Amino acid sequence: MEVLQQYKNNVKSVAAPVYILGPTRKDLAEYYAGTEDGDICTNLSYLGKRGVYTTSGGLKIAYLSGIESSEGGTESNNEWTYGKADAIAVRDSCLASKANMGDFRGIDILLTSQWPFGMQDSVKDGSKLVSWLANAVKPRYHFCGLNDEFYESPPYRNLPDKNTQMELATRFVGLASFGNPEKKKNIYALSITPVEKMRVLELIQKTTDEIPSPYTDLSLLTETDHRSTADKKDDQYFYDMNTYDDNRRNNKRRSNDPANQGQKRTRPTFDQEKCWFCLSAGSIEKHLIISVGDHFYLALAKGPITETHILILSITHIQCAALLSEPQWTELVRFKKALAQFYADREQKVFFYERNFKTGHLQINAIGIDENVAWKIQHVLEDKGEEYSVQLEKVPALNAPSDLPERGPYFVAELPEGTVMLTRQMKGFPLHFGREIICADNLLNCEEKADWRQCNCTKEEEDEMVKKFRESFKPYDFTV
Repeated sequence: MEVLQQYKNNVKSVAAPVYILGPTRKDLAEYYAGTEDGDICTNLSYLGKRGVYTTSGGLKIAYLSGIESSEGGTESNNEWTYGKADAIAVRDSCLASKANMGDFRGIDILLTSQWPFGMQDSVKDGSKLVSWLANAVKPRYHFCGLNDEFYESPPYRNLPDKNTQMELATRFVGLASFGNPEKKKNIYALSITPVEKMRVLELIQKTTDEIPSPYTDLSLLTETDHRSTADKKDDQYFYDMNTYDDNRRNNKRRSNDPANQGQKRTRPTFDQEKCWFCLSAGSIEKHLIISVGDHFYLALAKGPITETHILILSITHIQCAALLSEPQWTELVRFKKALAQFYADREQKVFFYERNFKTGHLQINAIGIDENVAWKIQHVLEDKGEEYSVQLEKVPALNAPSDLPERGPYFVAELPEGTVMLTRQMKGFPLHFGREIICADNLLNCEEKADWRQCNCTKEEEDEMVKKFRESFKPYDFTV
């Protein structure tokens, strides 16, 4: 206490700004008595029991002081212990700036006094609340002490959840006590760019030394918004075209079986690892990616009709454009305008279409049609509609997500001159309807390409097309 008093009286000074966590025992609390606005002395600040601190450079640091309360309650009324409510409050503070589910990028640093349960079997008194918090806020770095051991784990990959579909990595660092006789590492220096300033591809970049999350199989905190794995899966809907039809036929056969009468039909569920379009999924073909923004990315269409047949795709798992937030819609419009100008400079008109039917991930096709034939698109669209008994109606220009049907499937086409045509009549709707329009004999005259599987290219050919388009698109790419 006498040493600290010398700093408080300015007899000695702290050379650089230092931020500390709170007491971990009752007898240590006296050192924090009388602090005003968190300042203990010049350049020495007490962050507090819990919260989120954002530096002037934009680093977001979450912290939870003390040790888990042994009383088992939700709240702790002293400075050296915490409860469930404290952990939830920190989580909520980290998510507070994200109004839209799926936008969360994690935080930069998590500081806790106590080690998380499950990180190392040899650690006694690890906290499940700390494990839950680390799993929820997905820090890039998690630092803690109290175990008097230095331990740096390989990065582990957090599983996606309702707040983010990105598989973000965390590096855990446990520090030894200052001045320990074994001279174990008790200080750690790093240079870090705030997550909000990083590109998505950097955030999800995998390394060769990764390990699975140590918290995956733990039974952690249960709260009102915590759902079972089955419930979480039901939030997502991505069906492979063939798998969906096979499931539908199988369900129909089961429903006709007398043994299954009265039983509830099993609903197909979404498995993100099998989603072709989620940017964080293991199944995505990353070599097709052309440009990545904050909410959307551009990719070469799989089985492209032309070398400039592009998809606009949401980074996180969003089912359709009708469900976009305002910032997401704004970026979508920017990508559309950039593509429209790209095609216009090549004497082409852009044709956009979205099929929200038998697919669960937002994908908008964009393709350039030569100016001298682009006027035929509406006629082809109407002819194809008549051929398949699909009633298309003209609707006002799309200025917001609310201009699209919020519920149920739909197909919408945006024509070069501004006409928008939409149908919600999806019974018997052909999955390749949009491609058939483009490939019609009086447009691109390549009807054999209506099925994307007939247009498969080698990876080398795709690499070349992506490289060529990316280079040509650079003057229009606002993400560069």
